[in-house]
Amino acid sequence: MKIKQIDTYPLYYPLPEPYGDANGYKYYRSCYLFRIITDTGIDGWGECVDWLPALENGFQNRIIPYLLGKPVNQRLKLVEKVGKWHGRIAAGLSMALTEIMAKRAGLSITDLWGGARRQRIPVYASFQSYTPRADWMQVSLKRVEQAVRQGFRQVKVKIGGKTFAEDRQHIALLQNQLDGQVQIAVDANQSYDAKTALAWNRVFAGAENWLWFEEPMPLYHPEDYVWLRRQCLIPIAGGENLPSPEVFSTWLKARALDLIQPDVMHVKGIDHFRGIGAMARYHAIRVSPHAYDGILSRLYAILAQSCLPPWSKMDGDGIEPLEWDVMENPFTSLFHLPVQNGEVTVPSGIGLGTEIDWQRLESLRWDGTVYI
Repeated sequence: MKIKQIDTYPLYYPLPEPYGDANGYKYYRSCYLFRIITDTGIDGWGECVDWLPALENGFQNRIIPYLLGKPVNQRLKLVEKVGKWHGRIAAGLSMALTEIMAKRAGLSITDLWGGARRQRIPVYASFQSYTPRADWMQVSLKRVEQAVRQGFRQVKVKIGGKTFAEDRQHIALLQNQLDGQVQIAVDANQSYDAKTALAWNRVFAGAENWLWFEEPMPLYHPEDYVWLRRQCLIPIAGGENLPSPEVFSTWLKARALDLIQPDVMHVKGIDHFRGIGAMARYHAIRVSPHAYDGILSRLYAILAQSCLPPWSKMDGDGIEPLEWDVMENPFTSLFHLPVQNGEVTVPSGIGLGTEIDWQRLESLRWDGTVYI
């Protein structure tokens, strides 16, 4: 079975109103999907993230010419080769070839991996808390309130993009609104120095419904996080941009994080992603995948999470929550994955177990317009 055709789908959506985090505002959302079709007619979907013109040029001039005619059962070799050129394209390639092999075997992807341990995965509502508006705090509180009404019982909000005083006021208002009934994670996107990060202990001491403190400082040195972890009152999480199992291994061995957050699209593929999860289990460290940037990669993270052993026998067969983007993002609806009461049902059909919305896909195609 060989690769016969590759179709690309660069997608783009300008946001009516920008929103953002400590790294700045987002004025658009983009997504790059591609479909690999074999000479037997079996297909599989992949997803990667980068600037759309660069991805499209790379696919048309290098990736597609290289992959055409290659045997699908050489998945690991092909992913490794493409990973030397572009790690995030390699991640998408690993998804597409995994789906093709599952379909050829007549299995769901979870069955291909040995079988799902659970049929429902908890998800937390992930917010971009800042807008350019003067009343950004009220906008944020309203969005969180809406998510809670929809059934979410865990949320993540941003800090680090405003002054410490403003962010502290925002979190205080949020805690008052939620009245301890919803768990909260705060994500600083590596914004603080050690002293400022530790100052958040004054806030953490006032409540018990914290999930974790995400990436408070730059992830340059694990020893900095070892120091902070010893003193912080709540768990420390991070790792969404760590690029490989080797790098994660360094952080796990150092015991620098309470909870790691690998991203399928950032670690050169689903095989590396699953290996990182297994490695975390060997170190008895929790795993809550980062899944903000893409809908297909989020689906693969859900499938992987459904197969992951529980991190502690004290939790029975419980599993850590996975990130769910609740901001305005039309790509979320490309694959049907409804959230009910803060959980997602794991698809169980052959391959991905769910089909893409073709009409929605075509409506979101990037028209080639230059954007920055």
